[in-house]
Amino acid sequence: MNIYIGNDCHGRNWEEVAELLKHFGLSNASADDHRQAFENSYAVSFVYDGNEMIGIGRAISDGIFQAAIYNIAVTPRYHGLGIGRIIIEDLLGFVRHCNVILFTHPDKLEFYKHLGFRKMRTGLALYANEAKVEEMGFIE
Repeated sequence: MNIYIGNDCHGRNWEEVAELLKHFGLSNASADDHRQAFENSYAVSFVYDGNEMIGIGRAISDGIFQAAIYNIAVTPRYHGLGIGRIIIEDLLGFVRHCNVILFTHPDKLEFYKHLGFRKMRTGLALYANEAKVEEMGFIE
């Protein structure tokens, strides 16, 4: 493997980003919507093996107190090789001085607990499409 990380949005294949997030049920948004979301983020992480994008993630933050990590996804054939950990550690490098919350698929909670994240008792959310988010299992 020839793993490297890109921390900018220049020259990324947004169709691949959209497909990767859709594959895991994290988003059905368009490639252009994802481009805008990643470009407006505080930090981004694109992991490649050679020329192949194999993982992504992003963080939003005020840069002082609060940050949130979103859209962590790794190509299925690279699961179990530490790529998810690489993405999280890379993003935390930008926001470790902040309180960091993480939004993920309910099936992945144990993975993030293993990385040191703790389940919150005080987290609440308002969603633009509550019915869809409930159907996906993100809210009770």
